[in-house]
Amino acid sequence: MWKTGTLLLLWVLLASGELQQETGTRRLPPPGKLDFGYVPAGVYETLAHYEPGPIGILFHMVHGFLHVVQPNAFPQDLIVKLAKDKFGAIQTEYQKAIYYEIGFLVCAAVGLLFAILMPIVGLFFCMCRCCDNCGGEMHQRQRKNADCRRGLLGTLLFSTSLVITIGVLCAYAANQNLSSQVKNIRRLVNSNMRDLHTFANDTPMQIDYLISQYATAKNKVIYDLHNIGPLLGGRIHDQLDKEVHPALDRVLNMAGAMRETKEALENVSVGLELLQEGTGKLNFNLSLVRTSINRTLNDPGCHDEKSDATSAQLCRNIRQSLSQLQISANFTRLPNVNTQLEKMNDVLKTDLSAIVQRGYSSLNDTPNMVIEQTRSVAESIQGLVDGIGNNISSFSKVFPVQSCLSNFSIFVNHVHAKIEDYYPEIDKMDFYRWIGCIALCCMVVLVLTFNYLGLLCGTLGYDKHASPTTRGCISNTGGTMLMAGVGFSFIFSWVLMGVVTTIFLAGGNMEKLVCEPFHTKEVFKVVDTPYLVNPEWKNFIPGYMYNDSNLELTAESLYSTCKKNKGIYSAMRLDKVFNISSFLNTTVFTKDVVSQLDSVNIDLRGIILLEAEGKQNLLDFSEAGLSEINYADYLEEVNKGVTVVDLLSFARELESQTDLMPRGALHTALKGHVGTLRQIHSQQIIPMEQAMKYVRARSALNQSMRFLERTASDLPNKVLAVLDAIEAAQYLISQNATHLVKRETGKYTATIVGYFHQYIEWVKTSLAMEVAPCKPFSNMVDTSEILACSFFVDSMNTFWMGLGCSTLFLLPSIILAVKLAKYYRRMETEDVYDDSSVSGTWHFTL
Repeated sequence: MWKTGTLLLLWVLLASGELQQETGTRRLPPPGKLDFGYVPAGVYETLAHYEPGPIGILFHMVHGFLHVVQPNAFPQDLIVKLAKDKFGAIQTEYQKAIYYEIGFLVCAAVGLLFAILMPIVGLFFCMCRCCDNCGGEMHQRQRKNADCRRGLLGTLLFSTSLVITIGVLCAYAANQNLSSQVKNIRRLVNSNMRDLHTFANDTPMQIDYLISQYATAKNKVIYDLHNIGPLLGGRIHDQLDKEVHPALDRVLNMAGAMRETKEALENVSVGLELLQEGTGKLNFNLSLVRTSINRTLNDPGCHDEKSDATSAQLCRNIRQSLSQLQISANFTRLPNVNTQLEKMNDVLKTDLSAIVQRGYSSLNDTPNMVIEQTRSVAESIQGLVDGIGNNISSFSKVFPVQSCLSNFSIFVNHVHAKIEDYYPEIDKMDFYRWIGCIALCCMVVLVLTFNYLGLLCGTLGYDKHASPTTRGCISNTGGTMLMAGVGFSFIFSWVLMGVVTTIFLAGGNMEKLVCEPFHTKEVFKVVDTPYLVNPEWKNFIPGYMYNDSNLELTAESLYSTCKKNKGIYSAMRLDKVFNISSFLNTTVFTKDVVSQLDSVNIDLRGIILLEAEGKQNLLDFSEAGLSEINYADYLEEVNKGVTVVDLLSFARELESQTDLMPRGALHTALKGHVGTLRQIHSQQIIPMEQAMKYVRARSALNQSMRFLERTASDLPNKVLAVLDAIEAAQYLISQNATHLVKRETGKYTATIVGYFHQYIEWVKTSLAMEVAPCKPFSNMVDTSEILACSFFVDSMNTFWMGLGCSTLFLLPSIILAVKLAKYYRRMETEDVYDDSSVSGTWHFTL
């Protein structure tokens, strides 16, 4: 019935292998981790572990003794051979069997010899004493060391009795331990039965939980389908963006360059006009001064070299220096840039930045394009996913799992009831066993009682002044009790030894052949021996259960797996037995999902990066005439000073030369020109050098010209390069994006299928580790071992060890009691020394 209960979960494993084939070639990072929660699990209450407590010391002593008796390794090969031949090989393998059992055989022979000889020896001993031999003569010789011998014999007998007492106490403790543990059988059995009920009740709930968690994977798949735009379209966009974005950025940078070019041209136009105005006024004033000085130098005093050679020379020097009295930077000769500025104004009438932004928007709209073009595919896949869920739910109704487990619970109840019926018989048998063991212990206790009473009476009633024939009644009673103990020792010892030998052979072999190999798992190696149970079965468990003996399922692996509380699915190797693909072919659904996603055809030709207007705008920019500007002339004039010579220095020089002339009209006129030059310097030169509008005009003119020079440098080729980049990016989107779309669609498909794979892997792990954990079945085996070995075998082995020890020490007890009784009993005759007789002669007095 457990077969059908597990069929429900096997579909995921079959689907897993084929699903891995579908996704094996799709390499991508693992999808987001799904949280399926924890499988609800019941708690098994059986603790299949036994701690014997203080009596465990005795158990270890027995184990140690048995190891001394039987140190040989477990005879696995011998047992396997005997089992295969149905013990027919015992005739040929008897030597190995004897070699293995030699320790037990020697001990059994000693016990048997003891049991046979003791009654015979007792009989002859009794007959011997009746003939006044063997200590039967009621006469005691007087010895000087009699007190010492009596004390030694008493001490030895007391010590021997203590050893016997310890042995019988050990036997009694083992007997009581077994009886008390028998009462725990009901508790252990009930606990195991409750665990089986827990196993049967929790398994359907766990199976339902596994089925219900398909919704987790399903919801994640549906979520990704609803977000196919950001997920798939976003991936496509990100990949395209790596190539397209730089091209659009270059166009956008070119649009910025256009605006900056216009601004630079405007700066040049304004600055040039301002500088032309300033330098024109300055040039006019300098021309007037120069003309005035020339007229002044025409004074006769400048030409009369005979009367005033110095003045004439000074005049010549002044006239020669007048050529420096003019402007240096002549901005009036520079042509304006109005033509280029008008062309740039025409170029900027087209908003290239807005066109580029439309290209960005078109590219960024890729997720929405994907959503629209995959809407029908997403709806179809969602239908397939719902179909898988419905198929899983309906599959759980194919097999009557609940009814099968209910039948299993009924079977457990029936077995439990049968076991309950045996409890009275077990109690009765245990009672009889307990009575028998107590009777055996009482035999030894009876002997001990006579020994202790004999020692007590003999010691208390002994009078050292009394002669052997006049000993008191108490002393005599002590000796009589010792002899009674001797008699009972002969009567009971052979019975005790016979029982001890029988239990020793049975319990010792049980311990060495069953219990000890179970702990070392050697017994499983015997059970799992190929072809042992059936010559046609390699492994009997799968051969019996599945008719497939080649399946690697052994008793040891089954027990070990259940011991770890793993699922019965992995313990019973059910994944290799049932093929349910005919019931639910999940792979068909998976292939349909993959084929639906592979059929996605996303057309990106609607993405226009740069419209024709934008391309023409770039071409117009390259033809704006920036290369026609003479940048060298502009930069040359900008870098010149305001005047050729420092006007203030020129004025000082003129003044110094004038001071060398004699005072007069010429001197006065030249002084006036010096003042005029200084006035021009202060009113025109200094403002042109320091006023912000001139400084900024020159700076703007300088910077703008340098920027325009850089911009104009190879501008047509730069524009063509930008257009080529845009064309390449557009071609990538329109013509070569198919491979990219298929690659990203494959990754998205693998992500979707990965959610199913996660669910399948989780189900596999849960089946192996958490669903229907088979700990109760290993607990049943452990409980059987506890009942058989820890309760029964260890207790009975401890019983025979204690009882056997007591029985063996009955031998020295007999000898010592017989010898000691001579010193306690009243004798009929004694040795008397007569002074009247011949010296050295003793007489017997009757």
